[in-house]
Formats: sequence, structure tokens, C-alpha cells
Amino acid sequence: MTDSSYTPGHFRVCGRDFPQIKWWQLKNLRSAYFLLFFVILTSATNGYDGSMVNGLLSLEQFKTYMHNPSGSIKGLFSGIMFLGSLLALPITPYIADGLGRRWGICIGSIIMIFAVVLQSASVNFHMFIAARFFLGFGVAIAHGSAPLLITELCHPQHRAIFTTIYNTTWYIGSIIAAWLTFGTNHIGSQWSWRIPSIVQALPSILQISCVWFVPESPRWYISKGRPEEALKVLAYVHAEGDAEDEVVQLEFEEIKETIGIEKEAEQTGWLELFKTKGNRHRLLILLSAGLFSQWSGNGLVSYYITGVLDGIGITDPNVQLVINGVLNIWNCIVATTMCFFVEKVGRRKLFLISTAGMLGCFIVWTICSERYDATKVHANGNAVVAMIFLYYTAYNTAWSGLLVGYTVEILPFSIRAKGMCYMFAMVDIALFFNTYINPIALNHIGWKYYIVYCVWLAFELVFVYFFYIETRNTPLEEIAKHFDGEAALVGGAAATEKGRILEHDVHEKEITTTQVEEKV
Repeated sequence: MTDSSYTPGHFRVCGRDFPQIKWWQLKNLRSAYFLLFFVILTSATNGYDGSMVNGLLSLEQFKTYMHNPSGSIKGLFSGIMFLGSLLALPITPYIADGLGRRWGICIGSIIMIFAVVLQSASVNFHMFIAARFFLGFGVAIAHGSAPLLITELCHPQHRAIFTTIYNTTWYIGSIIAAWLTFGTNHIGSQWSWRIPSIVQALPSILQISCVWFVPESPRWYISKGRPEEALKVLAYVHAEGDAEDEVVQLEFEEIKETIGIEKEAEQTGWLELFKTKGNRHRLLILLSAGLFSQWSGNGLVSYYITGVLDGIGITDPNVQLVINGVLNIWNCIVATTMCFFVEKVGRRKLFLISTAGMLGCFIVWTICSERYDATKVHANGNAVVAMIFLYYTAYNTAWSGLLVGYTVEILPFSIRAKGMCYMFAMVDIALFFNTYINPIALNHIGWKYYIVYCVWLAFELVFVYFFYIETRNTPLEEIAKHFDGEAALVGGAAATEKGRILEHDVHEKEITTTQVEEKV
């Protein structure tokens, strides 16, 4: 569902095409995007944690200190974090919508720093698990604000790339943790696992220090009755401070009118996503995206690569850590590269390519695992490692970045924060179940557990085909038209009229300039 009249090399606002800009040539836009790096760190923090747990479970020093935890305890190490996230979600949108996007990031970071201190000082696995609960609580609050600020602050031309990049930075944190634990594995004391835990506080410290230099969401300012501040932010970020810029004026009018319409309709509650056909369609996408992003087999490697590699005869901790580290570098390269194809290829097509690729790879992965189990031939085990890399290539084509990039843009402002909570809740439920069940299932039935994911991936492919729609080349406020049709609550009249006035003014100036030149 794209507008066939869209002109390549342009971006669209209020039905009008404008020539693309080069952000690196504009001082304010360049500065804003640099500062957004500190907002993106929220996702990197999450990635660091997942890889760190993987690494710690490969460290003999950690396993010995924690009295060689069983499969269920290993599951609890990871799963309790997602339970903490789940319990934080009901308050998350009230912080993001009430106090602002920046305060949400700051509050979440403060809680995470407290949790890291507790985790690093742990003297038993009970204390370690309690720390991870609070870590999940803080991550959820920061996660509930960071992508909203990115989506609502970015220039229309760059929104898709930046919101997609947000979730792919999970791998940056993951890479750092993977190689740090590889290095500390050579420390013959408790510091081998305490050092990676302490370093986990660094992103949160950076966020608390720098997030206040990032402009607040102009849409949030308008929702709080502060349009002058909203216009000032739009002008500063999108037009080098020129409040009379045509793009800025069109954006401002459309945002102001759309949020005004949403307020009048009073569509801001938790149940709004159940009330209309368009919102139910959004809810299906939100819940399925959260579920599919974690129940596609990726959880086996993201949190329990040691169990997968043990099952194919690769048991050396150093080798496991190297594979984990190299895999995360590869994932980061693929996921980041695909961010630049979101507008060119389209969301729906990328989701279909990604899911079909995962299904094919997982089937071969399962067959090779069965062959190794039956023959103990190392070539079959090596083939599994190759299929893991190919599987993640397919996964990162869409599910890594678009999990947040796609879901945040399909939601109207009035229910954006709450809608994202539905998605993150499904992520946490899936992860809590997966991280607790995966090690137990791998211990008891081995490769046969992979068959479940083969069947599930086939279902995912069918679901995506029928329910995921295309939104590329569509301004943020106007995406509602894809879901709600004529009933979409989109500000258009005021923005369109403003566009006519600006166009008329430009035309008059051109005539005046021509007349002056003719006289001269």
C-alpha cells in the first residue's frame, strides 16, 4: 500500500514531495543525530546483557561460584529479567507520556545502575537473580521511551533508517559483552565475571549524563499544550532554526491538528487497540511481532549457544566464546546494512524474505543436528554452525531492526506508548518462557526440539503474508490511513491550507524577483 505518485529521491510531507537533504551538511541535524546515539544506547544495553549471560555461563569461574547451576536455574538467570520488564510495563507509558521521553530514559537508566551494583556485588545466585529482576524493570522503562523519542524527533526523510537502527544496536552491546567475557575468561578469579557485570553500568551512566542535551519530542510538547516549544524544536532539528521553513510549517500544522483530533476523540486508553478494525489490525501486528521476534529459534543461540554447541560436540569454552563473538559481529553488520534498504525494498517484503529464509535455514539446521546425533561426524556439527550464521543472516534482514521500527510507526501518537507496551509485553512473555524452557528442552530431547521451531516458522510466514502491510514512503501522521482508511484521525485540512499559502508566497516572491531583474 504505497503511493504510486511518490518521486524517488524525495521525501513526502502532507502529500507533497521535497528534495532529499544531506544531513551531514547541516550543523543542527548532524548534532541532533549524534546526540541520538545516547538514546540508542538503550537497545545496546539490552544486547550487552543477553551476550553477557551467554558468556558467563561459559565461564568455569562463574559456574563454580554459583555451584554449577542446573538447566532450570540457568533459565532463571535470563528469564527473571524479562519478568521484571513485564511488571514494569503498566507504568512505562505514564512515565513516557506524563514526564516526557527523556525522563523515561533517565529513570530507567537510574534503576539499571542500581541493579548492576547489586549484580556485581552478588555473593550467591539469589542475589544475582534479584539484581537481574531490577535490571529488567529499568530496561523496560527506558525501552518504553527511547524509540518514541527517536521516531518523533527524526527528520521525515531519515525516520525509517533511524528507528530501524535503534534495535540493531542490540548487537553492538552484544559484541562488547561477548569479547569482554572471552578476555576475562583468562582471569582465574571471581573478577572474570564481576568485571563484565560492572561494565554493564557504563551505557546507563552515559545516558543519564547526555540525554538532556537531546531535544524533547515536539509531538510531546504539542500534546502538553506547548506548541511554541514544539515549533522551536522542529525548526532547530529539521531546518537549521528556520521556523518559517516550508517543511517545518507543514509538519507543525499536521502534527498539531492530528494530536488535537485524537484528544477530542479521547482515544488514549489501554483498550483503544481493541475498539476499531484498524486498531485491532495494529494489535495483531504488535503482538505477533513481539512473539515472532523471540519465538523464531533465535532464543536458542542468543541466550543458550553453549547448549546448542554442546549438542554438536563443540564443548571447549574458548571455542564457544569465539563463535559467539564472531556471530555477533556478523549479526551487527547484516542488521545495520539492512536498515538502509527499509525504504527501498519495503517493510512487508523484507519481513517475507526474512521469515522464509529463517524457515529454510532452520530445516537444514535440524537435519544436520540429527545427522550429528546419529553419526557423531564433525562435518555435520560444522554444518550446524554454518546454518546458524545463515539463519541469523535471514533473521537480521527484518526482525532485528523492524521489530521496533515498524511497530512504533504504525501507532497514532495518542496510543503510541501504550501500544508499544503491548509489543514489549509479548517480547517479555516469549523470552521468559523461552529462556526458562529452552535449556530444559535441549537437555531432555536435544535436536528434536528444533522441529517445533520448523513448524512454527512455517506458521509465521503465512501470518506475515496475510496481515503485515506496507507503510514505506508515508509520513508518520499519515500512516493511519493504511489501517483506518477514511476513518483515520489525521490532520490534513490545516496543513494542506498552510501548504497552499506557503506555495502562493513562494510563487509571489518568484514573480517579484523576476520583475526586479527585468527592470535592472
